[in-house]
Amino acid sequence: MHCFYEPDLSGESILLSEEESKHAVRVLRLSGGDKVELLDGKGTRAVAEVSDDHPKRCVLRIISRSNEPSGRNFRLHIAVAPTKNMDRIEWFVEKATEIGIDEITFLECEHSERDTIKIDRIEKVAISAMKQSQQSHLPKINALTTFSAFVANCEAEVKLIAHCVDTERKALRDLGFQNKSVVILIGPEGDFSQEEITKALDSYFVPVVMGSTRLRTETAALYAVNTVHVKT
Repeated sequence: MHCFYEPDLSGESILLSEEESKHAVRVLRLSGGDKVELLDGKGTRAVAEVSDDHPKRCVLRIISRSNEPSGRNFRLHIAVAPTKNMDRIEWFVEKATEIGIDEITFLECEHSERDTIKIDRIEKVAISAMKQSQQSHLPKINALTTFSAFVANCEAEVKLIAHCVDTERKALRDLGFQNKSVVILIGPEGDFSQEEITKALDSYFVPVVMGSTRLRTETAALYAVNTVHVKT
């Protein structure tokens, strides 16, 4: 069954956008009576049938709805400095969404390689990954935020910062995350500055290490996602 994303599934019928209508009718060859699956990214999964197969304004009639929990006993938020090559950060967003993540924030750091992000493009990557992996929850994608502002306003129960400075750090794999809200900070290729690390520690972030090798930004971020899943 073909799957579509629609952020509002409260009504009895759905009018697809012109782009989605064209895809449904011209590409997928859907016609009146064909059934599709709808996701709102907030846990609602619906089955609908095509009631008007117009290629510019396809209408779907909702037949049934169900609400699905995320299936996770934790809430995971990764705050990561975007890479210079956007393909790499989009790869992270895709894979993290497939595994399961609640929120992603992009950090503007002292050593950042990029100071702009096209959130709409990132959201499209996440939507596609949600549909492909048959999940019903879409991660919240936040715009670029300064490191200082993020650290100062973070209220998670478990606050972690992954940095490469050779000081005392806890191994991420040794921590537990059940029934906790978790934030993990992942720095740019040049790592966090010492001033940023100090700010995080002053705000009660705990320093962690990802293993014995130095990882690229997007690899470290995905390692963090997977490790939290494994440890709960």
